[in-house]
Amino acid sequence: MNQAVEAFLHDVWKEVTVIYSKESQRIHELKKQSRLQAGIKDYLRVAWRKGKQNLADGAIHIDIYEPFSWSDSSYKISGGPYISELTDEQLTEEFFPALCQLVDNLFRSDELGPRFFDYQFRVVFEFERKQSVISLQRQLLHEPKLAELQKSLEHFIQTKIVPDPPVLPAETDMFFFAYLLINPDVMKQSEEEIAPLIRRLSDKLHQNPKRKAEWIGHYTSAFKNWAEESFLPQHFVRAGDFGHDWTAKEQSERGDVDTDEMNFFLYAALQIGGTQPDTRQKYLELAAQLGSQRAADYLKVGSGKFASKYRGKLVECSNNDVMQTIDIKIVSEEEQAYEEALDYLIHLLRDGFPKGYKLKLKSSQKHLLPMKQLAKSKLHQFFANALTYPSLFPKLAEYADTAMEEFAWYGDVEPGEKSVMPGTYAVFGLGLYSESYFPLVRRYMELVDSEHQLVQDSYAEAFVEAHGLKVEHMPVLVSILLSGNEEGKRVKNITIDSPELADALVHALKDKDSYERELVLYRIFGSPDKLAKAVKQAQPPLKEGLAQLQALLS
Repeated sequence: MNQAVEAFLHDVWKEVTVIYSKESQRIHELKKQSRLQAGIKDYLRVAWRKGKQNLADGAIHIDIYEPFSWSDSSYKISGGPYISELTDEQLTEEFFPALCQLVDNLFRSDELGPRFFDYQFRVVFEFERKQSVISLQRQLLHEPKLAELQKSLEHFIQTKIVPDPPVLPAETDMFFFAYLLINPDVMKQSEEEIAPLIRRLSDKLHQNPKRKAEWIGHYTSAFKNWAEESFLPQHFVRAGDFGHDWTAKEQSERGDVDTDEMNFFLYAALQIGGTQPDTRQKYLELAAQLGSQRAADYLKVGSGKFASKYRGKLVECSNNDVMQTIDIKIVSEEEQAYEEALDYLIHLLRDGFPKGYKLKLKSSQKHLLPMKQLAKSKLHQFFANALTYPSLFPKLAEYADTAMEEFAWYGDVEPGEKSVMPGTYAVFGLGLYSESYFPLVRRYMELVDSEHQLVQDSYAEAFVEAHGLKVEHMPVLVSILLSGNEEGKRVKNITIDSPELADALVHALKDKDSYERELVLYRIFGSPDKLAKAVKQAQPPLKEGLAQLQALLS
């Protein structure tokens, strides 16, 4: 080996050895490592970056993680005078093969521990000259490790995914499981293979919304990573300041689109769309550019499961289940038009249309419910308009019963503080305008996810404003208060100022758990101290009633 090449390799490998020794110790100390992770390290880049003035003033850069284009986390060391002696031929035919051999030997050993290296490893070498750059890379594969990973995945599926609850995977495993599902080395990239597994785990986590949201986030990220690192670069070039846009390559620069890959890309787009509808639309548009008629149909009319257009006597409607949108045009502003529209919505939902849809509305009426916290969306406007016709209340209740679903949200706003469960606008309006629908309000309040929805916190105030504070309303009022977030504010217009109200509240709280009593009394009185002060200041017989409430806290 040429002396300059040997000196360069010595300096590089000496630094890599030091870095890997420290990393090995760190990895050894990690706890809760997943069996679905064959190892951690899968990348090494060695690069010579030339100096600003001349080649020899540069530095050796070593990256042990694939770097982002906008960051520089390289380990840097100086090079010797040998840098100027190295030729392209020596670097290509002597240095890089020798570097790969050193890496491969270490990669196939357990010298740094069994969890140090992943089953695959990429070696990258770059050398900058004044007018050119050498760029080489080699992919290494550890077949026994891959086989072991495949066995671990199959065992995980059979022991953690297939069995019924309460058997669940560990939280640390869900991330790796999601990424293995889109890894062609261990799973066939097809909807038929992967969809049942995603659906099974999602169903098992239904009663645990926090973990289900984490799982959705993991597989959404995995699909997006596959789309943007594997599929799209074959046919497009990243554009825009942050690489979020894609420009089609010239036809001569891209090959034919593989049908199976395109089908998997469309499936990925639909999965991503559950939480990132804009990304779903972008991916479908890109697929349509590549000639996918299925993608074009998705964008235009949906999956085909539902008739995309409906023309009634007084309304014109359309829908797209893939984009999860419904369009309603009120041709004539009258009761029958809203009845037709409600029948259309109920029919769609009963046939399986996504309940978390977004509504586009054309209507000259612009009513809203008397709650400032609700989003001023077209969906809100539609139900507020329909609620101006009391004879439609039974139809609105029918819609609400059909639409309500725990841990689901309408798509009328960006996910956040104003997100609401399907059926919310109809239920809130019915509860404000008619006592006949108090049982529906109670069912809603028992179902709503108070950890991830906030707007019901403000419903108690609107309820009291609409109906006043009455003894016979206390059970439904308590259910409303209980549905609020644990950090819900005190309701300012509730004042327990009569023994009858105090007795009704005591009765409504008797069968509740202690934490529920605390929440309700906090939202009415503000704090235990303020309740104690109210007891002290009250006159009999109200004093005795408030004292009973105070006793419920002990």
